[in-house]
Amino acid sequence: MTTRHLLDNHAPMLSQFRWQVPPQFNIAEVCVRRWAQHSHTANRLAVITHHADAPAEQHSFAHIQAAADALSQVLAAQGVQAGDRVAVVLPQRFETVVAYMAIWQMGAVVMPLSQLFGPEALQYRLQDSAAVLAIVDQVSSSVVAELKSSCPALRVCIGVDAGCAEMIFDGQAHQAHGSTEDWPLHPTLARDPAVLIYTSGTTGPPKGALIPHQALIGNLTGFVCSQNWFGFAPNGKPVQGDELPSGSHAVMWSPADWTWTGGLMDALLPSLYFGRPIVAWAGRFSAELAFGLMQQHRVTHTFLFPTALKAMMKAYPHPAAQFQLDLQAIMSAGEAVGDAVFAYCQAELGVTVNEMFGQTEINYIVGNCAMNGDTADGVGWPAKAASMGRAYPGHRVAVIDEEGQECPVGVPGDVALHRLDMHGEPDPIFFLGYWNQPEATASKYSGDWCRTGDLATRDADGYLWYQGRADDVFKAAGYRIGPSEIENCLVKHPAVANAAVVPKPDRERGNLVKAYVVLSVGFSASDALVRDLQDHVRGLLAPYEYPKEIEFIEALPMTTTGKVQRRVLRLQEEERASQLTP
Repeated sequence: MTTRHLLDNHAPMLSQFRWQVPPQFNIAEVCVRRWAQHSHTANRLAVITHHADAPAEQHSFAHIQAAADALSQVLAAQGVQAGDRVAVVLPQRFETVVAYMAIWQMGAVVMPLSQLFGPEALQYRLQDSAAVLAIVDQVSSSVVAELKSSCPALRVCIGVDAGCAEMIFDGQAHQAHGSTEDWPLHPTLARDPAVLIYTSGTTGPPKGALIPHQALIGNLTGFVCSQNWFGFAPNGKPVQGDELPSGSHAVMWSPADWTWTGGLMDALLPSLYFGRPIVAWAGRFSAELAFGLMQQHRVTHTFLFPTALKAMMKAYPHPAAQFQLDLQAIMSAGEAVGDAVFAYCQAELGVTVNEMFGQTEINYIVGNCAMNGDTADGVGWPAKAASMGRAYPGHRVAVIDEEGQECPVGVPGDVALHRLDMHGEPDPIFFLGYWNQPEATASKYSGDWCRTGDLATRDADGYLWYQGRADDVFKAAGYRIGPSEIENCLVKHPAVANAAVVPKPDRERGNLVKAYVVLSVGFSASDALVRDLQDHVRGLLAPYEYPKEIEFIEALPMTTTGKVQRRVLRLQEEERASQLTP
């Protein structure tokens, strides 16, 4: 077998790229309306709704636009105006796309809310945002309805399922193109607000990040790179015509909820922007479901967070024996992938994982573009196992210290993004600020550097290596401990499905390294297994890094975005320690 030589084209890609941001820009227009308005693209497949026990539903761009026009009329009748916040509490489904487009083409602001939120989380966001209307389904209808009395700005709930709210909107009834009056597009500026999305709250109370329409433009370089050019000709030039290059049939799917940044900005919107279909699935994730869905719909591109990839690796060590896949690219983010999962994807899925790094406020800024072919035509750079990657084109990224100065190679610091790109032009990916929190917005910056709060080191080639959240790093016996490396080591053991490492308060050492472990199927907790896992880590990492204590649990606390909530476990350990203090 011939070994492909992947050239490193990162530097020329950065130097040659220039942002092109028009004064007026609207996400609804570029993602759906422009496709629906032309006869040769109107009927192009946009959304495939997957059902476990029924045939898939297919929806064109024309279907989405017709339903969005009808919903905009309903929203306007309820008094929704440009700038108003409209909550969307829906899973991955056709009506979610319709709701987003209807709101944006009115110049209003989408506030996506996960159905995994409990009543308190929903109430906080509805109150804080002063949302005027909520779009719900059968799952979310009753919860949101009960909160109306405590949310004075919330005037009405519109349901997309029969009998779930005071008003019902049937998106399916408006699928026929031209069945309703066209809604005029509100002339939004590129910097006008489009999305109010709340941070996951891993380090404190969630804050509403206000995202402009132009942030979609800022995301596109990261999307294209992380998805190995998304089926387009890998020469950096636009494809002629409306079809993909010969032999390419790009189909996107991700289990990432369309109500958080990863699912919305890193999967749904870029797919629609490029006129490609995306699969919608509102059910519970499982490894069997993931592989089966990708096989059935011939998914070529996906975004899978590390927790999902770990589950797939443990459940199907050799998936090719059971599934026929057409994967061309896997992007992953949220936590460090680790070299075990990285190697699995290469060996068993035939795809090099493109790790990506970002956050709610600025999203795609660092990652990889490991093209599955010859990159001599000018794109791509080699991926290093367990590395976050390098800055995507258009973004000036650095690792900075507390004073805002760039850290030397190998010295950990805060990953930060500069307001201006390498050519001195404004980067369009930036959020506008935290909703009604100017002080919190100001504290996010050191001069023109926007701090992420995530720690990393930079190597001599410019690759970043994740060290964890600033709040997750701790000292034990005088040593600085980053949890991700230890967690990655534990997952390499066949008994470990997932793990989280936190400090346990200790009088003598300050802290002990403690690991919470979720066991793989077929393994049981025992003292012998604890010793085996400790020896496993001790044999691969520094002696001070092995977990002095291991606790087996059924599941790790997770955010709705798939991130491990180490803060929950850390606070639990602090509470336990306080109860033992005389």
